[in-house]
Amino acid sequence: MARYREAVCRLCRREGVELYLKGDRCFTDKCAIKRRGYPPGQHGQRRPKHSDYGVQLREKQKAKRIYGILEKQFRNYFEKAERMKGKTGDNLLILLERRLDSVVYKLGFAPTRRESRQIVRHGHFAVNGRKVNIPSYLVRAGDTIELREKSRKIPNVNEALDAVVRKGIPPWLDLARDEFKGLVKALPVRTDIQEPIQEQLIVELYSK
Repeated sequence: MARYREAVCRLCRREGVELYLKGDRCFTDKCAIKRRGYPPGQHGQRRPKHSDYGVQLREKQKAKRIYGILEKQFRNYFEKAERMKGKTGDNLLILLERRLDSVVYKLGFAPTRRESRQIVRHGHFAVNGRKVNIPSYLVRAGDTIELREKSRKIPNVNEALDAVVRKGIPPWLDLARDEFKGLVKALPVRTDIQEPIQEQLIVELYSK
């Protein structure tokens, strides 16, 4: 399973926005982009000059890093989005939001997508009563995502669920906190996705 293994705070600095890759740390003064709000590297403090292509590339990189996936898989999502009805950019973001690791994160079972991917991979969740350990599994409307009985005492999960009030639950999801269970009420639409992504720039990049 391919993963980015380097310092994630560098990614926020490189993109120039908070990607909230470190959970609670991102809400404190220790956040790297608050302390050093310029790109990493010896030339980071120089004023950047981006071409149209550079702007499009940065937007694609930002989307990849928010959802924690690498280039080949991201490209596959884009090609699938092209074949679907509707706007390609909207379809792309909806597919990314439907990933099981993303849904687990949005329901509040983990403070970051990286941690949600890990606990899904370790087999702690069931979808419609069946164990699923594939982070890229795409949920459907009506699916029930449940933390398995033996996993309900994991301290990090309970701490994340207690803090979910601050983050809030998207309108297309529902959480039964006491039952450690979430419901996909409907598939998300573009207005439900609050990530700071300009998907049209990604479409323009891949359409060249």
